[in-house]
Order: sequence, then structure tokens, then C-alpha cells
Amino acid sequence: MNESNHNTDPIPEEFKTLADAADFWDTHSLSDYWEETQEVEIGVRASRRQWVPLATHVASRALVQAQQEGVSLETLVNLWVAERLEIAG
Repeated sequence: MNESNHNTDPIPEEFKTLADAADFWDTHSLSDYWEETQEVEIGVRASRRQWVPLATHVASRALVQAQQEGVSLETLVNLWVAERLEIAG
């Protein structure tokens, strides 16, 4: 029984979509379900990244372009660099 002394909805066995899961957890507190959780171990392979500083004026212009295209600055810069590398051979 949860400690908050109010009724809680059961956690669905499966969510049809990630959006359904997000909707559920946006309206429910994990603290109400803590007794139902179990410890798990997961392995994570984080890819290494190389950070490249940009001049402020370059970053500002790129950010405006990224917003116009509806992508993140990181995505835009990665696409641009990949395109230039393709051209360079």
C-alpha cells in the first residue's frame, strides 16, 4: 500500500506508445508506486564525443539557422561538417 493514503491507478502492464507512458507519468508520482519498483542493472555504452569550440559570432549565426530549420545547433553543425567532409573526399 502506498504511503500517501490516496488511491492510485494501477501501472499499465504495457504502454502502446512512448507518448502514452509519458502521459501516465506526467500525471502520476513515482513516489506513489515506489513499493512496486525493483532494482535493475543496465549497461550503457556512451559514445565518445569531441567538443569543438566555435567563435561566438559563428555560434550565434548557426543557432539562428538551426532554429529556422527546426533542429538543434548540435545537429545542424554535425550535418554541415559531414557535408564538407563528403565534398573534401
